[in-house]
Amino acid sequence: MPKSKLFEPITIGGLTVNNRIVIAPMCQYSAEAGQMTDWHLMHLGHLSHSGAGILTIEATAVAPEGRITYADVGLWNDATEAAMRRVLEGVRRWSPMPIAIQLAHAGRKASTDLPWQGGAQIASDHTNGWQTVAPSPVPFEPHENPPTELDRAGMDRIRDAFAEAARRSARLGIDAIQIHAAHGYLLHSFLSPLSNRRTDEYGGSLENRMRFPLEVFDAVRAAYPSERPVTVRVSATDWVEGGWDTEQTIAFAKALEARGCAAIHVSSGGLDAGQKIPVGPNYQVPLARAVKQAVGIPVVAVGLITEPEQAEAIVATGDADMIGVARTITYDARWPWHAAAALQASVTVPPQYLRSQPSNLKELFRKG
Repeated sequence: MPKSKLFEPITIGGLTVNNRIVIAPMCQYSAEAGQMTDWHLMHLGHLSHSGAGILTIEATAVAPEGRITYADVGLWNDATEAAMRRVLEGVRRWSPMPIAIQLAHAGRKASTDLPWQGGAQIASDHTNGWQTVAPSPVPFEPHENPPTELDRAGMDRIRDAFAEAARRSARLGIDAIQIHAAHGYLLHSFLSPLSNRRTDEYGGSLENRMRFPLEVFDAVRAAYPSERPVTVRVSATDWVEGGWDTEQTIAFAKALEARGCAAIHVSSGGLDAGQKIPVGPNYQVPLARAVKQAVGIPVVAVGLITEPEQAEAIVATGDADMIGVARTITYDARWPWHAAAALQASVTVPPQYLRSQPSNLKELFRKG
């Protein structure tokens, strides 16, 4: 069998990882006042022994009102930084896996209840609710409380909050940052003409709609050590006629690459309740392929990637440079082990687990 491309090392900016498997950010809705808890220590700890190339911390709000729910993780003050430091120290004591963080602001999709409690928006005058903000006062759902349109001062505060979270990430020794500009959250809502109805220099043309997300990228890149990569997650299409699309995504990706972006993670949707998504295996891979053909930096494909041979084909054929797994690895936290076995490759595991190697797969495990 030819050598597996999925398990070849790859360099992202100044960071080299052992293989092409990214553990994508997965919200756990288990923080207290933005502070990580023991749940995050357990969750990230067991994923750090999965054999993946890099582990990404869930969407981490750069300000309290940037959380999706009241139980989201944040990184906006000393208390949230200290809580994250405690978790990271616990994980790193036992795992050498590189750790990235996704910095985010939920915009008009903030102030919601926990998913297992329905996930509906919580009114600003109710417990656990607050007033949302967005580029324009257009709610995600017609019945929801409209967001407040951001003025220049509000945009500056959010931009500076992203930069401050980047500085805190650097102090925590986090290996890479991913800026969340997808799934209908604040930066994506500036990009899409469906949610951005502004008439100033931040609305209207594609150049104007990209302006604030690019300002945020520049601020994060300037605040974070130059040798550590800053990447961006995008929704390549809104799946709604007249919305954000692949052509605009490519223009945005090129602008990001020119500013020093180290990789693009290509997802889709999340901005409009009327989206029509053709969900199925590899349904987002053509979007990643289109971006990869336009830029020279690594591109990550995500979405219903569940089988080792499927993941191998995506990177081996050049559709993407890496693949991201979230629900797949939540269901099977040893998915990279099983993928390596299927593809006759090897993964790094802690010495405590070496004896679990099947007798017929003597080359599967490397001591970590």
